[in-house]
Amino acid sequence: MALPRLIGAVAAAGLAIGLAPPAGAAVDTADTSFPIDDTTQLEMHTRVDCSVTAKTCQFYTATNLRTPDGVTGFPDDLWARQSTEVRSLDRTTYLDVKADGGPFTKVFKEGGPDVITTIYFGGGPPDKYVTTGTIWPTDYSTGQPRTEGTVIVCAHVQVVYSGVNITSPSTCAQPRFS
Repeated sequence: MALPRLIGAVAAAGLAIGLAPPAGAAVDTADTSFPIDDTTQLEMHTRVDCSVTAKTCQFYTATNLRTPDGVTGFPDDLWARQSTEVRSLDRTTYLDVKADGGPFTKVFKEGGPDVITTIYFGGGPPDKYVTTGTIWPTDYSTGQPRTEGTVIVCAHVQVVYSGVNITSPSTCAQPRFS
């Protein structure tokens, strides 16, 4: 008898502190690390949170360096180009995308996947190298919001600074609307 109560209490505590996504939501995250040298890694992070209730997906992509001292931003002589692709496995789903990554962010809509390009200049803290946005999945034939299926967000970044010119592997998150 004590074990079922304990399991119930642990589950309730997890929900209370936000360990589980809300009902009708799907969340996926992905992280990759790529070595720059013996002590430094280039990291790429992608997160997508889709809500049936809101009929949208929120996405977040970020890049940073990881050194023996922890997560850091980039040096002052940085130039970087991040590409984020938003697509669906279903050809009858249109994905309207709005993104914000700062003044050098552009969304390219090609009739298939949308590609977001963000250019970063100069050094700064890790939170400077973030692109966020909203995706509105729509059924091509009805024009109504589409809340089933999978939305895929993949991002990679090319970073250039003194002695380094490297491109991260693609990092993809793909939640399925629940």
